[in-house]
Amino acid sequence: MKKRGRGKLAALAASLIILYGGSVSEAAALSIQEAVDLALAQNTSLRITEKGEDTAKANLKSARGANSFDVGLSGSLTDGRTNSESRQDNGSLSLRVGLPIYSGGRNQANIESAEIGVDAARLKTERAREDLRLSVIQAYYNVLEAKKKTEIGQETVEKYQAHLTNVEQLFTAGSKARLDVLRSSVELTNARQALLKAENDYEVKMLTLKNLLRIDAKEELILTEDFKFVPFHPGMDACVDYAYLHRKDLLIDLYNLKQRELDVKAARAGFLPSLSLSASTGASERYNPGSDNSHNYQVGLSASWNLFDSGVTQAAVDKAKTARDQAELTLVKDKEDVSFAVRQLYYSMREAERRFSVTKAAVSEAEEDYYIASEKYRAGQGILLDIIDSQEALATAELNFNSAQYDYARYKAAVENAMGLGLGEDPGIADPVRTAEREAYIRERGGLPDSPPNSKDYRRAKEIIDANTPAKWAEEAAREAAEAREGKGDR
Repeated sequence: MKKRGRGKLAALAASLIILYGGSVSEAAALSIQEAVDLALAQNTSLRITEKGEDTAKANLKSARGANSFDVGLSGSLTDGRTNSESRQDNGSLSLRVGLPIYSGGRNQANIESAEIGVDAARLKTERAREDLRLSVIQAYYNVLEAKKKTEIGQETVEKYQAHLTNVEQLFTAGSKARLDVLRSSVELTNARQALLKAENDYEVKMLTLKNLLRIDAKEELILTEDFKFVPFHPGMDACVDYAYLHRKDLLIDLYNLKQRELDVKAARAGFLPSLSLSASTGASERYNPGSDNSHNYQVGLSASWNLFDSGVTQAAVDKAKTARDQAELTLVKDKEDVSFAVRQLYYSMREAERRFSVTKAAVSEAEEDYYIASEKYRAGQGILLDIIDSQEALATAELNFNSAQYDYARYKAAVENAMGLGLGEDPGIADPVRTAEREAYIRERGGLPDSPPNSKDYRRAKEIIDANTPAKWAEEAAREAAEAREGKGDR
């Protein structure tokens, strides 16, 4: 990420600290985006990952230095006497300059590999930022869901408490048996235990979110945003192809493959001669006795060629080729994993979306059922089991409805992350700047293929990217919905 962007995040973090203060007495109120921005500015793990960019830049500087001038300076000053001879004082100073002319391609390959390493380190940081964003969003919704569970648990306890009071009054009046009082008391105790678990789960989920934001565990945190249904239009195949072109870790695999190919080239340089240019100058002077000065300079061109090394160079080449083959297989495997992950998450998101509409109606029906059962029992026409069953059904329906909501929100964020959607990018609109940037990367590195000579997958991905318009995706989503309705009708 550019330093300017990091500066904005740092400024945001500072403003949040100033706004909310560092004391426990003041509560921080954060929306989802504010929570993400705060985590991006303060998360320690992300800052550790960013240091990898500095390491890659240092490696590039070292590789370039190995193919450039090196200058050496040496000097000496001696004072000595042998037997009865007079004392002798001598001094010398020399300067040497060297420049590699030809290394068989080793230095050039190392430089190119280090340049690719800088790109890969930057992409690794971007991917870490995207993963952190997903973790914060999921943790945010986890807290909201846990809070809703505690509210439902509290309502359940209040209903059971009110019902127990009613049963005790009816028992006192002689219209209900002692067994109803005992059973109602047991159900109330169970509901209280479930509430305690829900409250503890809420505290744990809140602590997890605070840890991601790197804020004090004792500081009160208020979440200002709740679930809002946002439709997701892209079809599954479009998401997979988008991921092939935009997932940073796939691009990193591609870069790693190119680096391993360069390692093979560097290893093969051992079969070739090397050539270097050197120049030196020096001066020496005798201080005592007398004065005897001398100056010299040398300019030379040296060549070396290792004609036989008992197979050491060939072993290095074979090792580099094996690493290259492993990198190629890793790329293929990771593409398969990406396709699987996107499809799996996509199915889960659509399933949660369907549950959302189904469970919403179930809550209204369960509320009506509970009201009828309560009134019948109060009038002496119902039984205790009807009350317990209807209350459990209502609580389950409410929990299922909330679970469907937050599952959809979490899976939607996970699908966007699996697609490789960058920070702030809209999944319904292809960003032409980023698309052009990714295409330039892929074009420069030789495509994103199953095997190096084949760029079929890249061409397919580019076709999908060219078709990435809201209208196209909406059309595909409508087609999938129609197919789902037809399938449901067949069953």
